[in-house]
Amino acid sequence: MDEALKKIEQFHGHIGPYAVIGYKMGEIANQLFGGDPFSKNAIVCTGTKPPLSCIIDGIQMSSGCTLGKGNITVNMDGIPKAQFTDNNGKHLEIRLKTRVKQEIDAVVTKDNIISFSSQLYLKPNEELFDILLDV
Repeated sequence: MDEALKKIEQFHGHIGPYAVIGYKMGEIANQLFGGDPFSKNAIVCTGTKPPLSCIIDGIQMSSGCTLGKGNITVNMDGIPKAQFTDNNGKHLEIRLKTRVKQEIDAVVTKDNIISFSSQLYLKPNEELFDILLDV
């Protein structure tokens, strides 16, 4: 198992597709805005109801934006989307593609959750997300 997946499992309690999705969202924000967790803020639009809210844990883990630091906010929209801003005013929106969400919701079971999540982790970001960067 990949080291990142082991870390997700340790932080979140298990490996699931939405925690992996959140982790990858945070990685994208780090690639575009840098790894300093104090240099960006996140708004996560998932709400607080699992399994969609598992995205929040993935984002906290990879981006460093955390509830404790106060640089992450959760909106109750029920949408698999995150918005990041950096200290220079750049804005990034990452939205899970509808077909990917539909596949997760239709295919994932207790028996395949780890293998499905591992495959999801290996997919290119362009297959999973619509990414909009507004400078």
